[in-house]
Amino acid sequence: MRILYLDCDTLRPDHLGCYGYHRETSPNIDWIATQGVRFDNCYASDTPCLPSRAALFMGRFGIHTGTVGHGGTAADPRLEGATRGFRQTTAEASWMDVLRQRGLRTVSISPYAERHSAWWFYRGFSEMYNPGKGGMERADEVAPLALDWIARHGGEDNWFLQVNMWDPHTPYRTPLEYGSPFEGEPLPDWITPEKIAADYAGYGPHSAQDPAELGPNDTSRWPRLPADIQNLDDYRRWIDGYDTGIRYMDDHIGQILQALRTQGVLDDTIIIVSSDHGENQGELNVYGDHQTADHITNRIPLIIRWPGMAAGRTDAALHYNLDLPPTIAELLGVRAPERWDGQSYAATLRDGSAAGRDYLVLSHCVWSCQRAVRFGDWIMVRTYHDGLKGYPAVMLFDLANDPHELHDLATERPEVVNEALRLLEQWHAEMMSTSDSDVDPLWTVMREGGPFHTRGFIHAYAERLRSSGRAHHAEAMLARHARGEWCTSTQP
Repeated sequence: MRILYLDCDTLRPDHLGCYGYHRETSPNIDWIATQGVRFDNCYASDTPCLPSRAALFMGRFGIHTGTVGHGGTAADPRLEGATRGFRQTTAEASWMDVLRQRGLRTVSISPYAERHSAWWFYRGFSEMYNPGKGGMERADEVAPLALDWIARHGGEDNWFLQVNMWDPHTPYRTPLEYGSPFEGEPLPDWITPEKIAADYAGYGPHSAQDPAELGPNDTSRWPRLPADIQNLDDYRRWIDGYDTGIRYMDDHIGQILQALRTQGVLDDTIIIVSSDHGENQGELNVYGDHQTADHITNRIPLIIRWPGMAAGRTDAALHYNLDLPPTIAELLGVRAPERWDGQSYAATLRDGSAAGRDYLVLSHCVWSCQRAVRFGDWIMVRTYHDGLKGYPAVMLFDLANDPHELHDLATERPEVVNEALRLLEQWHAEMMSTSDSDVDPLWTVMREGGPFHTRGFIHAYAERLRSSGRAHHAEAMLARHARGEWCTSTQP
């Protein structure tokens, strides 16, 4: 039994060929998809990077682990408390613990633990290799570690190898000598000059006029990026940088596949391709970042190639990222811990049976504080803290007709909003009734000053807005946050 887990940071599905993208960004990932099952509606329960991998590897929602932030109390898991023995109890088992129980040698090639001081991430890994650049690694700095390990151990049996690549994450830093593989190719057809002009006149961290968090990019340091995004030419440079990062990463994935082929084990190796979160590329006026609990940030690619099972199949059911560990456990014949929140969809891989969820609740507490409900063709986004962006308390989008969230239908479809709010309350009651704490960590974030990445920046950003001719936005933002960094929404 050999499992290769390609953990591709910041990879949105609709920029992969196998998910219908018009540019050839991913020939090697596309080949894997032809050999396995492509899941079209898999979502990270909690985003972005730290909360997402915490949910995946711990097998539990952030509302249960307490890990929903990038700083402050909510950046760490809750302590086990008085029941904690010399070692943590098996009830707290991680995904890697379960794989080791099955007899797999678990190996991580990733800077993730150091990047976020998330040392719990190492639980259950037998070997850990840190490339050492805290998430600024390029594929040519990660793949050699994987190739070396495969050369030494790939031919052995019973291993799990996580290879974590970061090239799609801003700042786009593919070597300039790699060239521009998408020069002159059409842009995504949903982006328009009118959309960009409206976004440029707007505001918010990573908005069109402030794509480097609270201001323009340093193009001398990051030559693949425009200073800001004023027109389609700027957007072309921007999206070419993202797509080139995906293609550069995919080339190195091809090298890893070839190494397994050389070892004679590729045909027998289970391959999983996924990500920690997607990436807004203009949706909700966020460019090149992951700041919302929406369809774009929380939807992730998931491709599973399991030799001897379904090949070339797609699955449209709703799944969380944390449903993956119990699925793998079931297929390996290992019992999943009872405390895991995940729901196995092993039957989908075995024979195509439906094994999805009726609805999903998605959370984000790092750049904003939001929860969303994904059900049917809809996503409703409930904002508790707008992350200095001016979002309304409730937004509603019809994803079948508006996958890029251009038209908020909340006022037009109040009956859909009410149903989403009912589902959100139902989920929240269920989660709190099975929690070890009576505190929802979203409110821990709020009480400690709001989302970590916008905490304490409101007055500095107001000055940036005034100095760039957007004083009316500065005053509106300050009025919305009249109580300092807090949103005017109150705890239900």
